[in-house]
Amino acid sequence: MRGMKRAYEALLKEYLSLFPCVGIVGARQTGKTTLLETLPEEWKRIDLERLSDLESLSRDPDLFLRLNPAKVAIDEAQMLPAVFAALRVAIDADRETPGRFVITGSSSPKLLKSISESLAGRIAIIEMSPLLWAEIHPFEEGEGDSALTIAARREARAADVLDAAPPRGTLQEAHDYWFRGGYPEPWLKATERFRLPWMEQYVNAYIYRDVARLFPGLDLPKFRQLLGMLAGLSGSVLNYSDVARTLGVSQPTVRDYFEIADGTFLWRRIASYERNVMKRIVKHPKGYMRDSGLLHYLSRVPDVSALLAHPQMGNSWEGMVIEEIIRQLKAAGCGFDYYYYRTAAGAEIDLVLEGDFGLLPVEIKYTQSVDGRSLRALRDFVCEHGCRMGLVINNDEAPRLYEENIVGVPFNWL
Repeated sequence: MRGMKRAYEALLKEYLSLFPCVGIVGARQTGKTTLLETLPEEWKRIDLERLSDLESLSRDPDLFLRLNPAKVAIDEAQMLPAVFAALRVAIDADRETPGRFVITGSSSPKLLKSISESLAGRIAIIEMSPLLWAEIHPFEEGEGDSALTIAARREARAADVLDAAPPRGTLQEAHDYWFRGGYPEPWLKATERFRLPWMEQYVNAYIYRDVARLFPGLDLPKFRQLLGMLAGLSGSVLNYSDVARTLGVSQPTVRDYFEIADGTFLWRRIASYERNVMKRIVKHPKGYMRDSGLLHYLSRVPDVSALLAHPQMGNSWEGMVIEEIIRQLKAAGCGFDYYYYRTAAGAEIDLVLEGDFGLLPVEIKYTQSVDGRSLRALRDFVCEHGCRMGLVINNDEAPRLYEENIVGVPFNWL
């Protein structure tokens, strides 16, 4: 985003020092092309949505990359599938030199498949999201580390989180971010008159350009109907048969629809954490709309006041917090997987992170005060799995130690 430093800039620079190729993937209008503009001037930029660039590269991809063997950035690479095999050949001709190519791609499950088939071991992937809360309200230099950064250190304990840097913004600013979501363009032109038609155009472009082009046999009216349903399903454990009956399609078709929504970065599927052999675990996946602003647009929520009275308010808040945590850790280059946890008896953890930092369970509350009885599931999970701490994300005034290994963190301190 012009005028705003993206958290991914440092990660791109690091990966270019280590890998011959870096791939930047994510939904449309999240700033991938703008991130390419941070590359040094000597880089050659090819935009495959520009007809002249597409013709130049598609004429003979192998010859083009022999003539341009380094410092080439290819935007919207999914437009030319043949480029992936050509990149593999070009990279293997000089495997030891890092920082030679950058490719970007939008809204395409086939893109990641092409990368995994042709460029495995030769490429590092950056999944770029809409703007983070941490990007809209960055720390000043020297303020210290955020509560999430501290919690993600393998050696950190719950009490260490209390030493986090001060909040990034006010409670009101956090609510504004929650309502508006993170797509950069509405933040650049911050008026309601612009936001609503932009969202409408974005949804239409997503369905009728990207999805229609990628899946030519798809029933677009049915898929658009599902898109409207996703707002109400966000935060729910998924029952594919119920959705199939509502849409009047088969259950396999509904599963395909959800895979498309997840693979095009609109929906985030979260699997169940099933590694507790002592308890019966709910195994169906859960899901969230990735951008809270898009969720609120599809739900026809006009403002923050209406959001706070909306029946989906709790699920919306939960999904926004989960997205911020996942996005921040991905932007920092952390390796991790994410899950939710629910037992047949009703005990639930909203987010379970498992990565280089160990196992980190996260409970999400909208409230300022947290009743100790509501932390029983988190307390039991920490004890049973030997976690070094559990996090409670809420709207308190400051981080608070609830127990020796459970700490509360206000969202605006993340």
